[in-house]
Amino acid sequence: MTYLKEILSKFDGIIAIFFLVAILLPYENLYSQEEEEDTLKYQIEELVITGSRYMKKIIDIPYSVYRVDVKELNFGRKISAKDVLADVPGLFLQSRFGNHDIRISLRGYGTRSSSGIRGVRILHDGIPVTETDGETVIDVVDFTSLGGVEVVKGNMSFLYSSSPGGVINFLSDFSFNESFITSTNQAGKFGFRQNGFKAGVKTDHFRAFISYSYRNIFGYRKHSEEYTHLLNSLFQGYLGTRTSFDILINYVNGLNRLPGSLTETEFNSDPFKAQDLAVSQDYRRITAKGQGGIRIKTFWGKAENNELEFTLYGGVKDLEKTDDTYYTISTRYSLGGYLRFTNKSYLDVHYNEFTIGIDAANQNGPLTEFNNINGKKDLTIQNQYQNVSNNVGVYFQDQLSIFPDKMDIYIAGRYDIIKYSKTALQFNGMIDTTRLFAKFTPKVALNYKLLPSLSVYTSYSLGFDAPILSELENITRVGPLLTPNLEPAKSYNYELGVKGNFINKESEIMRKVFFEITLFNYRIIDDIIPYTINNATYFRTASKTNRFGIEFGLMTEPLDRVELTVNYVFTNFKYIDYTTNVITPSGTFFYNFSDNYMPSFPQHILNIIFNYEWYITKNLNGLLQFDCDYISKMFVDDANSKSTNGYFYANPLFGINIYYNKLNFLAYIGINNIFDKRYVGYININDYWGRYYNVGEPRNIYGGLNIKYSL
Repeated sequence: MTYLKEILSKFDGIIAIFFLVAILLPYENLYSQEEEEDTLKYQIEELVITGSRYMKKIIDIPYSVYRVDVKELNFGRKISAKDVLADVPGLFLQSRFGNHDIRISLRGYGTRSSSGIRGVRILHDGIPVTETDGETVIDVVDFTSLGGVEVVKGNMSFLYSSSPGGVINFLSDFSFNESFITSTNQAGKFGFRQNGFKAGVKTDHFRAFISYSYRNIFGYRKHSEEYTHLLNSLFQGYLGTRTSFDILINYVNGLNRLPGSLTETEFNSDPFKAQDLAVSQDYRRITAKGQGGIRIKTFWGKAENNELEFTLYGGVKDLEKTDDTYYTISTRYSLGGYLRFTNKSYLDVHYNEFTIGIDAANQNGPLTEFNNINGKKDLTIQNQYQNVSNNVGVYFQDQLSIFPDKMDIYIAGRYDIIKYSKTALQFNGMIDTTRLFAKFTPKVALNYKLLPSLSVYTSYSLGFDAPILSELENITRVGPLLTPNLEPAKSYNYELGVKGNFINKESEIMRKVFFEITLFNYRIIDDIIPYTINNATYFRTASKTNRFGIEFGLMTEPLDRVELTVNYVFTNFKYIDYTTNVITPSGTFFYNFSDNYMPSFPQHILNIIFNYEWYITKNLNGLLQFDCDYISKMFVDDANSKSTNGYFYANPLFGINIYYNKLNFLAYIGINNIFDKRYVGYININDYWGRYYNVGEPRNIYGGLNIKYSL
């Protein structure tokens, strides 16, 4: 507690400095969103939908929301989520096997995942990519066709299921003003090739977008090649002036091979090798997934102050995967939907926004396991199950203006019911075991505007992080099919922040300043902790953990066409009460990990980006960028017995934009990890054999050419 008070006192000083700067700036030179006509956009001015499930200004949302704008997505390589999200303050990404299996961590949530994403809700154009039980593999998002990404940081359990860490919404490039067709082409080292197209049609009655891409990579590690076909489409029609309907269809088909994690000795000898067993047993995943959805949104009332939204979505996913023991074939059928009503009105002079909604989703399908014999499927079925996941959630939120245009109070809550069943279909007959989790997660927050472009906010909330279905599987496969002692993690979350955007049109220097500082402190009960035995990951719980952190983001325009961004994150994630039995090669032992640091999350993350937007004529311009990151050391296990070294890497980029009549040529060349640093890019936490290490990307040159024709 003394440590926390010391940090808080320092943090209060930082806030005071920013407030002083804001007050001393000439008020007539401070412009809100409506007054600023500059074409360069800043997050604080953006309208977003993810943070509140309806359109709202970021300055009015009492928690941390970040938008990656299309301007930032035009240039650069687009293989994975790391290529588009690496510069979001507070977001930490690790690539498990080089090109795929990105671990996304927000304030420590997501760190427990060894495959896919946990604790962070992922959406694509508002449709859940996260499956019903809370597991996410980002496989349906075409990163070459994005128009933006909205990132909500912090506990969102009061608004979305499976989201104690936050929500990420990938948005297709749907804001075009005229019809177009674009050819997208990228190539680079290690056999990287990505080709495709995207096209948009706009009329007075509808807007349509479609994209297709094919990606092939040999991989910088042995046995890490992959290929992917991706198709995304979005149609929006208008029924009068107040009603719209969207149709979304996505399809992905691909294969990726997995090289496995390495021991320290193997890593130091050859960090790019694969596990011998990964090669002999041909670890791989083959995925085919189709998903579609329809959304209807309508407004009514004199000022269109009532809004109703209905969304229905469904999909089918076929997956084949191999590990050291099994060749697994599974099919998942999913169906879900949500209904939301929002009313905007005045209570006397106090503006009020009230929302109520319901989400429901079901996922089911068979899973069959065969023996894996050198990457081939044996003929005899070893295990067969029917897996079912159900989730129903009801939520409300109300934002009331206490002092008009100054202070708002925000009250929200959600009640979730999650039900899993795993039914054995072979040997034991129809033995059905069921787990049921239910929880109400409220939130209360205050947002106070010191100036139209400067706000301070604070919140307190409860979080709910249920284990996913695969995390409940019993390690021995004997007795209950779903582990009875793994319970949801419950969190008590406090957050304090300040954000602002200052624009001084007449100044020659520091014309624009955007900043956000957020302090958070989470106390978590029954935190879910992973451990790995023979390449299979299992889970146990820590009685209490505490996650304290500070996120700082600053974007400035020190000179004309020069943009400087500095992001810094400090974390202090520790176990408070954690004793457990640990299985080791030498036997099973009792350990006390209390007061140890959580593994696989650095204490310090620093990101600096320098952008120069060069300009010759309106038909010839471009971008020069230097992006560098520092990541401090990380522990690899709960015992804090070993740690990785801190590392620094830098990524320069040069791009050019040429306009000729209706044609636009956008070309770029970049180098990732230009100094060719060797570092651990992903940690396999608590591995039985000490296979903790996966190397990060070595120096990698790439280039791209997009050709756009406006119709």
